[in-house]
Amino acid sequence: MIPQRILNTKLFNSNYIKNFSLSSKRQAQALKKGMVVGVYENSELTTAASRVDSESRGKVKLMIKDSGLKLGHTSVAHNILTGYEAVALVGVGNKTVSGINSSESLDEQRENIRIATGLAVNHLIDEGLTHIEVDPVENAEAAAEGSILGLWRFDYLKSEDNKNPEPEIKCAEGGDCNAWERGRIKADAQNLARVLTQCPSNLMTPTHFAQCTIDKLCPCGVQVEARDRKWIEAQGMESLLAMASGSLEPPIVLEIAYCGANPDDKPVMLIGKGVTFDGQGVCLDRKCNAEFSADVAGAAVVVGTIKALCELKVPINVNAIIPLCENMPGGNAAAPGAVFTALNGRTIRMDDTAHDGRIFLVDALCYAERYKPCLVMNVATLDETMRLALGDGASAAYTMSDSIWKNLNEAGAISGDRMWRLPMWNHYRLAIETDRGVDLTTVGKGLAKGGDPCTAAAFLKSFAPPSEFVHIDITGTGRLASGFGYPYLRNNLMTGRPVRTLVEFLCKHASQKG
Repeated sequence: MIPQRILNTKLFNSNYIKNFSLSSKRQAQALKKGMVVGVYENSELTTAASRVDSESRGKVKLMIKDSGLKLGHTSVAHNILTGYEAVALVGVGNKTVSGINSSESLDEQRENIRIATGLAVNHLIDEGLTHIEVDPVENAEAAAEGSILGLWRFDYLKSEDNKNPEPEIKCAEGGDCNAWERGRIKADAQNLARVLTQCPSNLMTPTHFAQCTIDKLCPCGVQVEARDRKWIEAQGMESLLAMASGSLEPPIVLEIAYCGANPDDKPVMLIGKGVTFDGQGVCLDRKCNAEFSADVAGAAVVVGTIKALCELKVPINVNAIIPLCENMPGGNAAAPGAVFTALNGRTIRMDDTAHDGRIFLVDALCYAERYKPCLVMNVATLDETMRLALGDGASAAYTMSDSIWKNLNEAGAISGDRMWRLPMWNHYRLAIETDRGVDLTTVGKGLAKGGDPCTAAAFLKSFAPPSEFVHIDITGTGRLASGFGYPYLRNNLMTGRPVRTLVEFLCKHASQKG
């Protein structure tokens, strides 16, 4: 159970992550309606745009004549359609683009639709419109994703007078409602991960995160157990306790179970790193900032992924282990060179306190073995050098399975949230196993000046159950959006990536198992 700790409801309430109920004053504003319609590169109109053009007696074609709307460029027209205060015409790119571009690992048509709808919806929101119908273009699922991801703001902590009304977004007439609903579920799940990651660390402690997870998943039929310090101590999770020892906040382990298939089927196991604030322990060698609360991103992605799987009723069994703690520079914080014993009995030396994440996760990986999973997926903001290697263009994926990588790569291409495979060779495993005195070290021999992300993956695999294993490092993708490449993710807000990719992957995994 969650530790007996009174939540400060004045500062925090789990209702922050629920949809807003508009006040009567804002409901009056919500009557303002708008529509988003697409225009291809050659000024050809989509089906929805053609309908608007017909009803407006050619005003759409007149507006775009000689304009050549490029991808994402938007032109807003007022009072050209009865019942709508504004219509946003947006460039949706080249109509002939279809399928996955293998050189870019991207379904460019879907991504163009996300970019166009996300930008156009924001133009109408800026106009004060809160009932917006969106052209599905060629893919209603992608249109829903772009629109709902694009409208997301983090104003949950503002006073009521400063909050913006929650817009109502729906598919325009003639769209595929089922596809739109799939996109909405995926985008809402990613937005949930964004809320959990964005919320400041004093309001999103391990206890608060656990309560939010219970509030969001249990009503969907997902089982959630929150384990307290006594339980963690009884299990012998020394490594997890060591990483939590510098903070006054109690650590928690969440056990989550979604059963969508035969109960006897082996589950997929998700592990999410849940460091609600990374205060770097005793070694303050990095400039500390508010983004360090985003070290909970892996845990947030796991919660969002499971919520989407449940709402989509995916026929798969998924269990999750989410260890939660703060890593703070207290008097009991672990020091460089400290040695810990993992749940499986192997000893570890932490040569660098910047490697707290891999120490923090080993007990969860060991504990996962009792579930006898068919696949283990670890999601974490694990190594800062991933930002140097990949930036925010892709999450790093480590796996020895070519078939799993093929499905992950395809899932990333479809979702627009790409993966890139990095090696998990014996070279890196041997480097961390050759230290004398302990079984494993967090700094590989001969690799002290490089290779950290790869040795981290090899380190984690050493504690994983004897099943297929995937480690996904989201350091560059799961934190603050840069405003580049993904214009439907607002700059300087958390991204919630790669929730939709994991959902897409697990849907494919379920279909293949079936």
